[in-house]
Amino acid sequence: MPASPIRKLVPYAEQAKKKGIKVYHLNIGQPDIEMPKEAIEAIQNLNLNILEYSHSAGNESYRKKLAEYYQDYGIQLDPAYNILVTTGGSEAITIALMSCMDPGDEIIVPEPLYANYNGFAIASDVIVKPITSGIENGFALPGIVAFEKLITPKTKAILICNPNNPTGYLYSKTELEALRDLALKHDLFIIADEVYRDFVYDGKEHISLLNIAGLEKHAIVIDSVSKRFSMCGARIGTLISYNKEFMLIALKFAQARLSPPSLGQLVAESALRADDAYFNEVNREYLSRRNLMVALLNQIDGVYCPTPGGAFYTIARLPIDDCDKFCQWLLESFSYHNETVMLAPATGFYSTKGLGKNEVRIAYVLNQTDPDSCYKMHSGSLEGLSGKTN
Repeated sequence: MPASPIRKLVPYAEQAKKKGIKVYHLNIGQPDIEMPKEAIEAIQNLNLNILEYSHSAGNESYRKKLAEYYQDYGIQLDPAYNILVTTGGSEAITIALMSCMDPGDEIIVPEPLYANYNGFAIASDVIVKPITSGIENGFALPGIVAFEKLITPKTKAILICNPNNPTGYLYSKTELEALRDLALKHDLFIIADEVYRDFVYDGKEHISLLNIAGLEKHAIVIDSVSKRFSMCGARIGTLISYNKEFMLIALKFAQARLSPPSLGQLVAESALRADDAYFNEVNREYLSRRNLMVALLNQIDGVYCPTPGGAFYTIARLPIDDCDKFCQWLLESFSYHNETVMLAPATGFYSTKGLGKNEVRIAYVLNQTDPDSCYKMHSGSLEGLSGKTN
């Protein structure tokens, strides 16, 4: 199993904190935005004497509420057959891989990719075949011809993250339709990780894979409440597909782990009552953070940061030769006014060895105006790193 690039530097961060250094965590997608008031009230008003197992597919009431949520996006789901509640989006991806792929099968994944896809694939005995996107064009999806070159008799699926973690790239309808045509031509599943679907900027629109006609037997969607409602610790995800045969197999894996977290489901169901005002405010906040971060990074000589279209991450290219050493150095040796930042080395977001050595992933999940915000480390202070980055 590969170490998580998001978490492997935690011991160095802990040592820095013991020395009295303030560490700003831009390495992990842990938002500092409050949950919806509906979720907070649900936690405060819980009155349980027994915390029971739920159905292996999740509470029926929660699945019905999820179906209503998706209906607002023009997606019609049967809560009895199309929705499986999981222990976070992570379990949803793992169950999806094991339900539609055999040991030794191959899955094509655009890289940079969510680092744990590599771990999920190894745990499922599935082989990741990466297709590389580049920072120069904002990590746009490579052409379909490049995908087709990777297809072998062992290829069973394509996995995308939309909007993308770690790049923030937002897939267009045209790109999704091109993937659809490829999947139908070669009889492949498409697994779409859509956990950041509510974070889209600049007037753009998120198009779900479930909105693409013709993929009823081929589309598998992953979702989660972790980032949507700032409920990462609830560990509630969702696996969705119109393919009933696939969903029946997935349910067998769900039965093997008994049930998803019962308490998390109760809170997640309450969070679904949040109105548009909550999401509008959250989107405005992330857009403001993104704009500030991109502007300040691009002011630094030798740094390039594309503008993410969604999610709350970016991959930035820095004037360094080894991002793993650099991110460790930030925690071990560097401080500015007794403060430093924790970043995620981009090497862990590539499946191809040797790529991403001069890149880092940054999560813009901390506020700009709080005295403890990392954004007070203005561009001038960051420029002080330029002579030391190697």
